[in-house]
Amino acid sequence: MVDDNPINLKLVSDLLAFEGHRVVKAVDGEEAADCVRQDPPDLILLDVDLPGIDGLTLTKRLKADPQTTDIIIVALTAFAMKGDRQKAMAAGCDAYVTKPINTRELPAQVAELLQNREK
Repeated sequence: MVDDNPINLKLVSDLLAFEGHRVVKAVDGEEAADCVRQDPPDLILLDVDLPGIDGLTLTKRLKADPQTTDIIIVALTAFAMKGDRQKAMAAGCDAYVTKPINTRELPAQVAELLQNREK
C-alpha cells in the first residue's frame, strides 16, 4: 500500500490485514520502489498523487522491469476526472479505484485480482 495520507494508509492497510493479507506500507514512490526491490509483492495499491516519484511514473518503471512487470498495480486515487482512468491504464495499471474507497468492495476487488493472477 502506497499513500502519503496516513489516514488512507491506515484504513486500507487495516482493512486488508483483517482479510488476511500481509501489508507493507510506503508513504512515497521512493520508499515503495525500495520495498518492491527488497520483497516483491503480488499486488500494489498505489496512490497516483505522491510526493517525489508519482504513482504513474512508478507504475511505468515497475512494468518496464522484467523483475516486477507481473506485479498487479491498482491505481488508488481521488482523481476521478474524465480521462484519468485511461491515463492510469496507459501507464500500466491493472485496475483503477477511486477514493473514498468502498470498504466493502475493496477486499473483494483485491481478492479477485489476485485470484485472476493465479489462473
